[in-house]
Formats: sequence, structure tokens, C-alpha cells
Amino acid sequence: MCTFPNTETLTIEFKSDKKPLPDNDIIDAVVAFANTEGGDLYLGIEDDGTVTGLHPSHQDITRLTAFIANKTVPPVSTRATILTNKNLQVLKISVPKYTYIVASSTGKIQRRRLKADHTPENVPLYPYEIPHRLSSLSLLDFSAQPLPDTTRHDLDATERERLRNIIRTYHGEPTLLELDDLELDKALRLVAKVGEDYVPTVTGMLLIGRQERLQELIPTAESSLQIMDNGQLRINETYTLPLLASIEKINNYFTTINQEDEMDVGMFRVPIPHYAPQAFREALINAYSHRDYSLLGRVRVLIEREGITISNPGGFIQGVSYDKLLDAEPHGCNPVLADCLKRIGLAERSGRGIDRIYAGSLRYGKMLPDYSNSTTDNVRLYIPASRPDKNFIRLLTKKQEQLHRDFTIYELMVLSQLKGNQLLTCQELSAHTGIPAYKLESTLETLTAEKMIKTSKQRKVIYYTFSGQSYKVPTCENHLVKEPITDYADYNQQIMKLANKKGNVTRADVTALLHVSPAQAYRLLNRLKENGLLILEGKGKMAHYRLLSIT
Repeated sequence: MCTFPNTETLTIEFKSDKKPLPDNDIIDAVVAFANTEGGDLYLGIEDDGTVTGLHPSHQDITRLTAFIANKTVPPVSTRATILTNKNLQVLKISVPKYTYIVASSTGKIQRRRLKADHTPENVPLYPYEIPHRLSSLSLLDFSAQPLPDTTRHDLDATERERLRNIIRTYHGEPTLLELDDLELDKALRLVAKVGEDYVPTVTGMLLIGRQERLQELIPTAESSLQIMDNGQLRINETYTLPLLASIEKINNYFTTINQEDEMDVGMFRVPIPHYAPQAFREALINAYSHRDYSLLGRVRVLIEREGITISNPGGFIQGVSYDKLLDAEPHGCNPVLADCLKRIGLAERSGRGIDRIYAGSLRYGKMLPDYSNSTTDNVRLYIPASRPDKNFIRLLTKKQEQLHRDFTIYELMVLSQLKGNQLLTCQELSAHTGIPAYKLESTLETLTAEKMIKTSKQRKVIYYTFSGQSYKVPTCENHLVKEPITDYADYNQQIMKLANKKGNVTRADVTALLHVSPAQAYRLLNRLKENGLLILEGKGKMAHYRLLSIT
């Protein structure tokens, strides 16, 4: 007996087939799946998941799959299977995801989406949405398209000079400064040849177009800056400017409010900004570089006491998700625009700007940036305003000076996890950081060889923690035992020492003493109980462990 899904999702749809289901409805469902993520269409199941059975007219699956191929453009190749449950038949039609636009033979184009209540529906794929779909599949670079009814006079000489100044300031390609205006425009693909003339591309108009023409030709190139102060909206501006001018304007606002502290590390004075300037600039440039300019909306920057939010229209490109950003191949929605920003020095040249965004928080021991509120239609980055960890900053600064190199993003993520949890397995580190296993292993080997971290083995399980002198845990309220823990084997001795001094010990005592999680504290105490060194008394909040010899 076969089992079926309980509910509909973006990739699962139920259709009643009691009447039977009209052929056009089948084609519409197949087209919508092909234009989204692919999926499975179940004929013979009601919307509420009740199995009611397949109509006899749809039992010839060979004829049905051929019919679907003949009624779709390009032909969609589906796989059909008849499944049986309690003497009722259900037809499962599996539809692959297509990397181009699929339509019915009558010209109808649909896609799937989730409604506000997270239930799916099929809706038309409108002409203005097609460039977005193609861009997400890396089949169209909207930013490379020449703009009709334009000339090079629509480009602003003042903005071009701003571009040259950016090359000088941010150390872009020096050879670009040797070119005259036309050659510079051609080299950066700000113009494209159409017939005998050069006309501005979308990239050219976005970067150095005249403001009035930019508003007319690309009205989606809109920006919004909001600054909240104690719940009051202090700045609220919306404008359409060339991107270089917009980036400079927002960055200037950011610079004026971004406070900076300092700390002494040996002979050095280390600045500690509230937000890392390079990380903010990279996040802002990413928003402009990767947004979908075929969609309405704006790049929005919201600065609050709790943190900074930077959002832009258009979801992540095909194959990229918010939880896999560090390991994703560097490619975007607007390759020509992104390449231009890299060549002039504004964006990170390797295409790994996300590393710089994450490192801007990790280097100061702060909370990580968060992309989890992004959707298929909008990328939203939140940079929380967390406190720096000065002990961690001191450790990194001294070690980098000693090693004569910077830490990699993966090394920073591992160290950031270990400083808080103290004791983690390779599997736990991989789950917390999202680092692939093959990269994590080499990272752990490097950090171990450089004596930043160390290993210990308990019951055939290898744990990683900071080496004894590498990280000084911030002072806690429990001062009963002040000696630093230098090895996992010392944990039992430290717990027993505390129990002997107090007469008993609780899970909270061990958590504060060893800076481990409550679950890890429980395992340590339970192991001592099993070895006959401690005895458990009480339950719940009254539970505590005492030395077996104490009566």
C-alpha cells in the first residue's frame, strides 16, 4: 500500500479526478511546475488530502505523457506512475524543473507561488516577470542590455568623474584611468555598439546616467534610507540617483553615525567600530549589484539601535540559499554590473564579498549577520548591533601578528563557535557553522597545528576546544574555582574540587564553572555519578549532586 503526502506544497499539488479533471487543467499544472521548482501532481486526491481515486480516462499513462508533451512548448517530458491505496488508484505525474520558460500550446504561461498562509497556488507568469526568471537561471544578464532610444549624451560627465575618483580611492584597475571617456565606457561595458553608434547599457545608465534620464528609463533604480533614533524616524529619504552617487550618499550617513572605540593590544591600538565599515559597504554594494532591476521596489537601508537591515528586490539566484552563502559559487543576477563594480575597486574582486560581510562581525566576536528573513522575491540582510568580545579581539590580533597572516572565514567561524561552547565535536561544528565536512577537517587541522585549538577524546568521540592559553573566558560570577581549565581531562577534577568545597554541585554550577552548555554539564555530572564519585539527590530545580563520602 502506498502512502501519499498530507498537504500541498510548492512542489506538490492535489487534483480531484472524480469528474474527470479537464485536460487544460493538467497542462496548466505541469507548466506551472516546470516554470518554478518542478514537482509532483497527484490526480485522484482532494485538496484536503483525501484519496478519492483516478478516473478511468486517465489510466493510459503512455497516452497522457505524450499528450502533455504535445501540448507544451517546449515539450515537457514527464514521468507518470499509477499508485494504489486501499483499492483506490492515484496517478502521480512528476514534472522536472526547466531552465527556460515553458508555455502551453495555446500560449498560456503560469508559475507556482506560496500565498500568505503558505498554501500554494498557480498564477500567471507576466511578461515583465520573464527577465527575472531568466536572470535567476543565469540565462539573461539584464544589466548588459543596451537601452533603446538612448545616446551617450544620456551619460553624465560628472558621474563619470566620480567613477574615476572611485578607481583612484579604492585602488581599482589602474589601466582604466589611462583611457579616454569612450574607451573607458567600452572597457567597463557601460555602452554597447548598436549599428554604427554606441548606446548606454543598463549598467552604464545605472552607474553614470543623467538623473532625469535614469528616472525615465530605469525607474526601479530607487533607494531608501531610514534612520531610527529611540523609536523616532530621524531620517527618511527616498530617491533615484546613479548607483555610485547613491552608494556614496548612504555610506556618508553611515560613517557619521558609526561610532568607534579602541583597545590596547601590546604595542598596538586596535580600533573597534560599532559596525565594520568594509562589511557595511560590501553589503550595500551587494544589494545594488544583485538586485533585480526588472522588478518594482527599492534598495532599502534601515539603521536602528538594534541593528542594520539592508534589503533589495529579487531573491537569491538559482542554486543559492541563505544558509549556504559561504559555500556558494560567486555569481549574481547582473554579471556585467557586478564585474564593473569589482574592476573599479568598490566590490570584493574575487566575488566573495559575503566573506567580508561575515568577517566584519566575526573578527570582533560579535553576532553573525542574518539572511534568514529573505524570500524568493526579496533578499534581506540583518546585521545585529552586538557587543564586541575584547578577549577574542586580543587573541586574534596577537596570533595574526605571530603567524603573519589573517584568519580565513572558516577559521573565524570555528573559533567563534568554540569560544562560546568550549567543547564541540566535528559534527556539531559542521551543524553550527554550515562548513562542508571536507573544508572543516582541513580548517581544524590548521588551527590544531597552530595551537589555537586542541583535541580531547571521551568514549571514542573527539572533541575540540580552545587550547589552554589561547582564549581567556570573560570573568563570570562563580569565583569558587579560579584556576583555568587547560585540558578536558581536568573537567572531572574541577567538578570534584567544587563539590568538595560546596558540599554539593548543580548543573548550573558546572555550566558557569566550565562554560559548557547545560546538556554538556549534565553528561559530565552523570558520568561522575555512574563512576560512583557523585550521587544525585532531589528532582527538578532541587536536583544536586553530592560527594558519595559526605553524609
